[in-house]
Amino acid sequence: MSLFSLPLLAQNLTVRGRVTTDGTAEPLPGVNVIIKGTQQGTTTGADGQYQLTVPNGNTILTFSYIGYVTQEIKVANRSTINLALQSDERSLNEVVVVGYGTQRKIETTGAIASIKAADLVQTPVANVAQGLQARVAGVQVNQNTGAPGGNISVRIRGTNSINGNSEPLYVVDGIQISNGGGINDVSPLSTINPNDIESVEILKDASASAIYGSRAANGVVLITTKRGKSGVTRVTFDSYYGVQKAAKTLPVLNAAEFAQLENEVFKNKFYPDPASLGEGVNWQNIIFREAPIQNHQLSINGGSEKTQLALSANYFDQKGIILNSAFKRYSFRMNVDHKVSDRVKVGASILGSYAINSGITTGSTTIGDAAVVTASILGAAVGAPPTLQPYRPDGTLFPFGEQAGGQYREVTNPLSFANVLNQTAIRRTLANFYGDFNILKGLTYRASFNVDMQNSLRDTYSPRANVNQSDLNDNSGSGSKGNANNLNLLHESILTYNQIFAGQHSVKATAVFATQTETGNSNTISATGFPNDATQNEALQLALNRTVSSSRSSQRLDSYLARVNYGYKDKYFLDLTARVDGSSKFGANHKYGLFPAISAAWRIIEEPFVKSLPWLSDLKLRASYGITGNAGGLSPYQSLATVSASGSDYNINHTYVTGINPSGIANPDLRWERSAQADIGLDIGLLNNRLSVIVDVYHKRTNDLLYVKALPLSSGYSTITGNFASLENRGIELAVNSIILDGPLKWSVSGNVTVNRNKVLDLDGGTTRERFITAYSLLRVGSPLGVFKTYVFDGINQTGETILPGYDGRLGGHKVKDMNGDGAISSADQTITGDPNPRVIYGFSTNLSYKNFDFSAFLSGSQGNDIYNASRLSFEMPLGQRNQFKGLANRWSPTNPSNQYVSGFQAGRLPISDFVMEDGSYLRCKNITLGYRLPAIKGVQQIRVYASANNLFTLTNYSGFDPEVNSYAGSNTAIGIDNLVYPQARSILGGIQVTF
Repeated sequence: MSLFSLPLLAQNLTVRGRVTTDGTAEPLPGVNVIIKGTQQGTTTGADGQYQLTVPNGNTILTFSYIGYVTQEIKVANRSTINLALQSDERSLNEVVVVGYGTQRKIETTGAIASIKAADLVQTPVANVAQGLQARVAGVQVNQNTGAPGGNISVRIRGTNSINGNSEPLYVVDGIQISNGGGINDVSPLSTINPNDIESVEILKDASASAIYGSRAANGVVLITTKRGKSGVTRVTFDSYYGVQKAAKTLPVLNAAEFAQLENEVFKNKFYPDPASLGEGVNWQNIIFREAPIQNHQLSINGGSEKTQLALSANYFDQKGIILNSAFKRYSFRMNVDHKVSDRVKVGASILGSYAINSGITTGSTTIGDAAVVTASILGAAVGAPPTLQPYRPDGTLFPFGEQAGGQYREVTNPLSFANVLNQTAIRRTLANFYGDFNILKGLTYRASFNVDMQNSLRDTYSPRANVNQSDLNDNSGSGSKGNANNLNLLHESILTYNQIFAGQHSVKATAVFATQTETGNSNTISATGFPNDATQNEALQLALNRTVSSSRSSQRLDSYLARVNYGYKDKYFLDLTARVDGSSKFGANHKYGLFPAISAAWRIIEEPFVKSLPWLSDLKLRASYGITGNAGGLSPYQSLATVSASGSDYNINHTYVTGINPSGIANPDLRWERSAQADIGLDIGLLNNRLSVIVDVYHKRTNDLLYVKALPLSSGYSTITGNFASLENRGIELAVNSIILDGPLKWSVSGNVTVNRNKVLDLDGGTTRERFITAYSLLRVGSPLGVFKTYVFDGINQTGETILPGYDGRLGGHKVKDMNGDGAISSADQTITGDPNPRVIYGFSTNLSYKNFDFSAFLSGSQGNDIYNASRLSFEMPLGQRNQFKGLANRWSPTNPSNQYVSGFQAGRLPISDFVMEDGSYLRCKNITLGYRLPAIKGVQQIRVYASANNLFTLTNYSGFDPEVNSYAGSNTAIGIDNLVYPQARSILGGIQVTF
């Protein structure tokens, strides 16, 4: 009988049923019905019906659907199981961080975007801003340089200033910091460990960011670090190691081609047999290297109901793909929260880091002459003669002036840049201490004390060994030491009242007083004329010539702000915000500024005529208008009459005497830059939020822009800084997120597209219509920022053609078009030939997982922007003594009438024309990652191993190293210019994540 009963126990059962929504009894299509513990299952049809064969009556079925609570049901020998799934209220109560508090996501009325921590560190980044690239609509992130720890520019809804700072305000656990700097500077954001971040919220419109008043015109990035959670203590170890390499090199003439060109230019036989020289030295291969990158972090998280603690320690080390460049960071984090009583809670957040940046000069801003070659290592490597040698026989650097009989003494050996010490060590501490007090029901007070303390030491030394022996003199060898100390103290008192009346009316009121002081001081000792290189810059007293400089500055900002949030039935929402800021930096007549904002939202999905639509799961209409300010571009004391000793040395009776002269004119009306922004947004959820769409349309006008206006010389001053200019940004943002599959195979896709147009409305009250910023880019009323104005290239002057007067042309040289038809070439023939602002920026990501495997890919791109490839003005101009791009092998000659490349000649320059203008559009694969979770091991919660490829490929027609480039770093006006900036690396790495 026992043997007979075995087949009966194993007999399969067929289960049918219908899945509906709880309350409305509407059918739910696409519900996953899975046999627990297996990958076997089915999904419900359009009518909510399903059918599934199960092994036996003890089988447990799991019913899951996005936005609904997952349920498990035991079959218990039933053939029919109907089920009503309950809505998951957690989706309605999802919380996002806003200024000075939090809100439920459904309550937000402004344009706020959130980024998950996992997405932020999907690629190996040293800087939190790198992780934002192409993740959020309306946010443009430019990796100005690929150097480790290098500078990054972030623009939220376009550029909002001309001479001021257009970088957003970053708020890390309540501590406000700013980003900025030049192409070769260390980004201040690089001192913050991205792995410590829990979430990032970007406040894009005025209603969301006005709470930060005078510092919010460029948007606000709120960064919240990971905090402790009560329960079992979790220990996590995260580590990766990889190798980076240059994605491409630029094709240049080989030794044989270069020698032939030199003979033509100098009309001699310096190289008797050019063909015998072959390929020669490839200087780019010498300065580029395969460079390791590694990151290791240990985190501890846990606590009790009263006390929660989060600790982490991190080590990040990135060697650069160019010799002698590197960035290393040691950091730690401690977040602690302690509940003293039911009414009192205290806590602290401390982020500490020590970073060492070894920099190397790239990205010259000089064009068209030998300075490009000598100003940076990349320019030197492209222009270095392939006929010369990098090292002496004894392995030491071989200066070019000591080779080839001194023929190339004006050109620099690229390896001399790798011999230069250029190191900055930065110690930084970000600390927040708070106390929360529940005064009455719904009424709380928070006292917050924030500290941002930074100390840096910069060491430089250019050795005597870099100098040609015949050129050594009393000034050979130069070094310096520079100390900088900055302290930012901020206190905020925050009073919050939060109450719900009659179960329908929600009111939240916030009042804040804040006072902030920033102080900084620096001192630098520079010296030249060292006896040898033995001590480098550690014994500046040995040098013959020494100079000392020092500075100190201080500023203060006092703020008063209030915000009221009102909601009715989770359907209608209204937010009112006002902030008053007073700054010591501004003129006596405008010390204070008012920054108001209003916004509203209507959750149409809660209306009866919409709620019954089964395919529509969310619909919210938002609208906002507000005014924000920008004080970031103004240094202390610019509103005052100032004097200076700089450049005021006089020779009196054969003795140098330092004089003091007026340097700045007072302007008591100097004030904030003000941006007024209107925004209309629509949030749409379809198919139970498996597909969500966010659309925003905005218009932003910025007035009172800081602008340096020329003064008549009779005034005694050359310029004055004032609020003269204005510009506007208009745009559309679209973000789409979709869950395509949510069964055993999970697949999600997201993408975003941004279209932004900016236009200069005024420069200085109508006096000036246009002003050149560089030799080829300008500000022009009615045009976007930084447009290119040049001559129009018209081929090569051929034999027998007439050379127009006013133009220094020659046979075999560039010719330009006579645009106005007057028979002569003049500045009147220059015209707008390019726009560096992209027409569209976009990003795309996808994530898949099946069983223990996961895969993700992330792409970013830009379309419709022009790049002025200024390096071609140097390396397609064969003047002799430096190498050229490969195209010059097909240069013009009487027997080869090229219409693209000029003939070799001495002296002169190429005209500033659109000949070097290129399309900067690109699509870049930022990251591809494949991961695998190992089977469970006793005592270990999870082990995941992964492999990742970064900057795997770039689709572009641009001929330079990298289409994502700007030699002028964070400049608002000189943009889209490439003069050989440090390129981004391609990297392959592997990692492991272990949780205990």
